[in-house]
Amino acid sequence: MISIVVPVYWNEGSLPLLKAEFEEIADEFPSEDFEFIFVDDGSGDKSFMVLEELASQDERVKLVQLSRNFGSNIAILAGLSHAQGDAVAVISADLQDPPQLIPQMIREWQQGTEVVLAARATRDDPWLSRLFASTFNRLYRRFVFPDFPPNGFDFMLIDRQVVEIIVQLQEKNSYIFGQVMWVGFNRTVLEYDRTEREHGQSMWTFTKKIKYFIDAFSAFSYLPLRLASFAGGMMAIIGFIYAFIVLFLRVTTGFDVEGWASMIIVLLIVSGTQLILMGVMGEYLWRVLDESRKRPTFIVRRRVNLDKTS
Repeated sequence: MISIVVPVYWNEGSLPLLKAEFEEIADEFPSEDFEFIFVDDGSGDKSFMVLEELASQDERVKLVQLSRNFGSNIAILAGLSHAQGDAVAVISADLQDPPQLIPQMIREWQQGTEVVLAARATRDDPWLSRLFASTFNRLYRRFVFPDFPPNGFDFMLIDRQVVEIIVQLQEKNSYIFGQVMWVGFNRTVLEYDRTEREHGQSMWTFTKKIKYFIDAFSAFSYLPLRLASFAGGMMAIIGFIYAFIVLFLRVTTGFDVEGWASMIIVLLIVSGTQLILMGVMGEYLWRVLDESRKRPTFIVRRRVNLDKTS
């Protein structure tokens, strides 16, 4: 069986077209069973109504409705948790990533590749989105996974064994594509051109991008902590040098130290740096607290065409 997992968030316009693409893919592999698992991540539009109609017409369409918006990483994890396939593909619902690439990904898997990544060669997105993505991918490749695709990925096909490992991790505030890189296994990369969005409007806000950035780095790298330590060390060195210069000038030339303005400047710089360092440490401590509380990673409100014990 081949499973295709789709996180859905305000995608009502593209869902029927995506389902039609999946039907054509299934027709290319008559000897394989398919299931199409759509995870509604708290959409505020008619996405789930559209999905219910599709599910009533085709029992291969299986639905998971989450109780609220948990974020795309958790929605994908929910889909992987319900998938029964020997291989599981993950693709976005907005049709910017080509479903037509899935047959090639399946053939790569059939030849023994356990992780098939579909990486962007180019992307037809607004310049601000491209800038953010380029910055993230360069930093992630430089400081976390050197073999991370240069233009990133969120479209993939993974073997059953990989799926089970990721589901067992059950990490909160993590980056599921980083987890795929971390687990290893045989991996290949296919490239494609990401097209312009034609259906609906992206709900990928600046706040969500910042959280995505922080989660991805804090889950797999101690770089932010090292940078905080470096910044603190540099501030201390600068402070000692400044103090030595003032003392030297005072002793040798009688330099008049006028304190109020310089003291306030130093105080503001040092206090600001300390708050930044505390914020970095707080991000890590928050994640430790969130993991320790053992709350469920996601809450399912409703399932359609799925065994409720899944």
